[in-house]
Amino acid sequence: MIMVLMFNRHRTRIVAAMSALTLALGLASCSDSSDDSKGGSSGKLKVAASFYPIQWLTQQIGGDHVDVSSVTPAGTEPHEFEIGTKQIAELNKTKALFYVKGFQPSLDDAVGSLSDVSAVDLTKNVNLVHHEGLLEHDHGDKDHGDKKDGEAKKDDGEKGHEDGKEHDHAEGRGDDAADPHFWLDPARMKRAADAIAAELSKKDPGHADAYKKNNEALQKKLDGLDKSFQTGLATCERRSIVTTHTAFGYLADRYKLSQVGLSGIDPESEPSPATLAKVKKYVQENGTTTIFTEELVSGKPAETLAKETKTVTAVLSPLESKPEKGDYEAAMTGNLTALKKALACK
Repeated sequence: MIMVLMFNRHRTRIVAAMSALTLALGLASCSDSSDDSKGGSSGKLKVAASFYPIQWLTQQIGGDHVDVSSVTPAGTEPHEFEIGTKQIAELNKTKALFYVKGFQPSLDDAVGSLSDVSAVDLTKNVNLVHHEGLLEHDHGDKDHGDKKDGEAKKDDGEKGHEDGKEHDHAEGRGDDAADPHFWLDPARMKRAADAIAAELSKKDPGHADAYKKNNEALQKKLDGLDKSFQTGLATCERRSIVTTHTAFGYLADRYKLSQVGLSGIDPESEPSPATLAKVKKYVQENGTTTIFTEELVSGKPAETLAKETKTVTAVLSPLESKPEKGDYEAAMTGNLTALKKALACK
């Protein structure tokens, strides 16, 4: 009797231990499954965006279901940003990276070292084109600013990559490369948003309906922004802008403006004396009243030009970093206000 009792007690302990082990393994399995599908123990899909405008798009679509980090720290000029090993390690903890190939060479190089991270190059969806915007080649005002030229470029931007030739330019870094600044065109931002929504739904199908709904709301928001620019810039006394660097080609094309830059698509390149002289002449001959500066780039060349031509300076944001106040939409609205004032729009 005693032996039977001892055996039963021993058997009970074994059963209890096995039950506890089974429960622990089940919880661990659930936890691992959650981490794998959501990208983290918080239950949110963990993704990264190369810099602010892409982060904003992803946040708008992901909402409460996605944890979005920006590879480029706030206040950092993204063109010259150099990614470090620590940041690469953090990227490897994410499920997806949304980036603009050709814009940040350091990040382009890092993409090849990522494991189990879907790197989504948004340039494949927005059709990058080449913009000049400099006066190095003695182009007159007509070459840069007539409506036909602006409309032609806009049409190019609406086409797909049937031959792939335009997109190939994105591999470069100089002014012969395709212009990467598509985020200043709300229509192209809509296409990038579609690509982001599709990838989020693929990584997290359980919230696909939410991503679809959020993207639909975002599309309407971008449509509204586009309409504001179309209306606000429809009737202006002037239609050319002088900028620190030629970041505004897509914006200019869409709204039938022209841009003349002190520097090319890379703001770190110093304007040559010849360029400065030609821009000065352009300003004087075309009745320009405003020289536009930026938040993250030295304004000295623009300020010097403004002083010599008796014009004023104003900020036109290329939105390459998170605004100090507000978000992408607010900053774009601020750009519209600045443009309307500088161009004397009715």
